[in-house]
Parts: sequence; C-alpha cells; structure tokens
Amino acid sequence: MSEPRWLDDLEMAAWTAFVEASNRVDRSLERQLKDDSGLSHPQYEILVHLASVPARELRMAELADRVLTSRSGITYQVAQMEKAGLVRRHSHPDNARGVFAVLTDEGHARLRAAAPGHVERVREVLIDVLDREQLTVLAEALGKVGRGLRSGG
Repeated sequence: MSEPRWLDDLEMAAWTAFVEASNRVDRSLERQLKDDSGLSHPQYEILVHLASVPARELRMAELADRVLTSRSGITYQVAQMEKAGLVRRHSHPDNARGVFAVLTDEGHARLRAAAPGHVERVREVLIDVLDREQLTVLAEALGKVGRGLRSGG
C-alpha cells in the first residue's frame, strides 16, 4: 500500500479556508432566511428552482438533482412546504410514476418577500467581501470543482 499524498501547507490552508468559509456562509444564510422568512436554505432553493421554470413545476426527481439532495430529502422538504401552502404535488396524467412539485401563489409571494434580504446577506458575507478579480478566480475555481464532480469525479 502506497503512502497517501498528504496536503502541503498551501493545500491545507486552501482546504481549511474553504471548509470554514463554506460552513460559515451556509450558517449565516440559514439563520438569515429562518429569521426573515421562516424558510430553511433548502426550502428557499426549492422555491427558486420552481420559480425559474415556465410552468412553476418540476418533477420531484429533477428538483432533487437541482437542489443537490436525495429523493427522500426532497420529499421531506416538499411535504413540509406543502403543509405551509408554499407548494403542492400532483401526478402527471400520462405517467403515474411522475410526481411533480408545483409552486403555489403563496410560495411565489414568500420567495419574492425573502429574496431581497437573502441577496443582501449573500452580498454581505461573500460578494462584497471580494474584489472583481477575486470573484473571477473564485467562480472559475469552484466552477471547475463542480464540473469535475458532476462528471463523476
């Protein structure tokens, strides 16, 4: 068995900075959304994805893929949101196995109310902290990581 490729000082600094920053950004956004709109971050993302498509509906499996969660995770979140009147579910008439999540008018209104505060918090904790060059590097670097993982890396 070969020796693992341990991280050097620069690699360790990059890794620990990424982990700390991503966790702190996520916690800050979660807190802001809960305090301002009563939504969790995954619920906000579900509303965003449903609002971004013309019919304001997505098949549950596709929604899970877009939100980067499991099918059971999306089922749980959508069930909670359905109880709150933010989404509803229906089966496709031509395919009984295809269950769709649909954004309700109440869900759309909640998203519109939550979005300004959320975007402001994103600016405060990430966007406005960096200059344009740093944002370019961040977008390129994390885009490369994301594409690698999407393609099975």
